[in-house]
Amino acid sequence: MAKIAAFFVMLAFWVIMSGMFDPFHLTLGVISCLLVAWFSHSLLFYGDSRGWGGGILGVILYLPWLFWQIVLADLQVTYLVLHPRMLDLIDPQLVRFRTTLKRPISKVTLAQSITLTPGTITVSIHEDEFTVYALTRSTAEGLPGEMERRVAAALEGGA
Repeated sequence: MAKIAAFFVMLAFWVIMSGMFDPFHLTLGVISCLLVAWFSHSLLFYGDSRGWGGGILGVILYLPWLFWQIVLADLQVTYLVLHPRMLDLIDPQLVRFRTTLKRPISKVTLAQSITLTPGTITVSIHEDEFTVYALTRSTAEGLPGEMERRVAAALEGGA
């Protein structure tokens, strides 16, 4: 089942990113995705014995919220960069926090979501402890916050 899921995830990404819909390129995409899914399916679903089906709907519902957070963070970073007192407003910090997430895919999703959001970068994950770089104090104070709750709801079946 993990191989099939990995194939469809990779094929969807390939189709979206390539923009090539002629038979030749679609055939190459399918063959490439089949080979990659066959050899590397365990990388996408590493250490997850619960299966993948339940999380797909949760991720589909999570992604629009994440994209909106990325837009908001973009606007905040743009404001900081264009502000005449930029150096007074920026207060870079390393923040450590423990997550309540248990599944490896949930932790990776949280880490990648944090990194995708401008002004924050996940520096490391060690077991349940995250270390995150935050550009401002308000961003640091918001970690892990709503993002962790939404990842838990999407991938672990609860908040």
